[in-house]
Amino acid sequence: MRVVAKFGGTSLGSGDRINRAADSIAAAVEDGHEIAVVASAMGSTTDELLDEITFETDEADRAQIVSMGERTSVRMLKAALTARGVDAVFFEPGSENWPVVTDEYGEVDVEETQRRAREVAADLDETVPVITGFLAEGPDGSVTTLGRGGSDTTAVMMGKYMDADEVVIVTDVEGVMTGDPNVVEGARNVGEISVDELRNLSFRGAEVVAPSALSYKEDTLSVRVVHYQHGDLLSGGTSIEGEFENLVDLRERPLACLTIAGRAIRNQPGVFNHLSKPLSESDINVDAVASGLDSVTFYVDEEDAERAENILHREVIARDELSSVTVDESLAVVRVTGGELPNQPGIIGEIVNPLAEARINVHDIITSATSVAIFVDWDDREETLELTQGLF
Repeated sequence: MRVVAKFGGTSLGSGDRINRAADSIAAAVEDGHEIAVVASAMGSTTDELLDEITFETDEADRAQIVSMGERTSVRMLKAALTARGVDAVFFEPGSENWPVVTDEYGEVDVEETQRRAREVAADLDETVPVITGFLAEGPDGSVTTLGRGGSDTTAVMMGKYMDADEVVIVTDVEGVMTGDPNVVEGARNVGEISVDELRNLSFRGAEVVAPSALSYKEDTLSVRVVHYQHGDLLSGGTSIEGEFENLVDLRERPLACLTIAGRAIRNQPGVFNHLSKPLSESDINVDAVASGLDSVTFYVDEEDAERAENILHREVIARDELSSVTVDESLAVVRVTGGELPNQPGIIGEIVNPLAEARINVHDIITSATSVAIFVDWDDREETLELTQGLF
């Protein structure tokens, strides 16, 4: 197999852990696998360096300073591999054939990065490249960075551009867990999780794999997360399945919008449960939910609207804090799903402004970590879809 193994800061946090990392790499090489390595800064070196920058500095100097953690890691890991008889070479910005290049806007230069990654990969049958994570090289040769989680991004990017079979993220957790083991009891490892699921969790606080890295994940590229104590690069942990796609999708069937008004609903425990549970028990699927201080809105199939209205009306009658239920029918929903949506300031305006210019009334907008849902009149669905697709 051809494998890109990324070692996080914790997994390289001491001499013993660097030895453990080198042992796992050497074992994989001995078994006949082609291995490329991406190394983060040891421990929390980058954070410590950033904390020490208490003076005015420009971006170029700042990048040079914070790059020192990764530069140290690749040298130590390369030396540990050499001591084990593994032919290894370290790469950092400025090295010949350094692979990760950005353009004048700070974005990855895909064509040049692909070309250089292929050149590095051409020697994998003889040499283990140890590449600094997080760092890139600008068009003028300056050091730039890939932002938070940049080492993950380097690893999955290199896995894609080197035509690797697998990317292994070696970190300080067993993989993706059912919950935070420091908070909940009985948390266990999840054997498999989809890219969509993990990206949503990542944008909402799960620090397993950086969301920016998963945008490089292809269906044919396996990605796994394993604990640094596991010792075996090629087994265990959590497998991340599928690939994240940028999609603009129109729901094929019309929706009905049922809005329940009440006094300070958001501050009333149990109200949402009392409204949604009877819908579920009656096999009515809820496509989306929106809430305000004094209202809750359910979107359901239009064909279920009358039945849903009667069910919700019974709850309104039964609860003093609820006032009334109303129905608005024949709505369409266009959903935009994209890996970079959360990182694009003003993206909602970019989506909605063309609709306003076309005199299309937007009934509602619901956002999640990685998607935006736009609700419009059913008759406006095709034009809304066309305008939105034109943006992406």
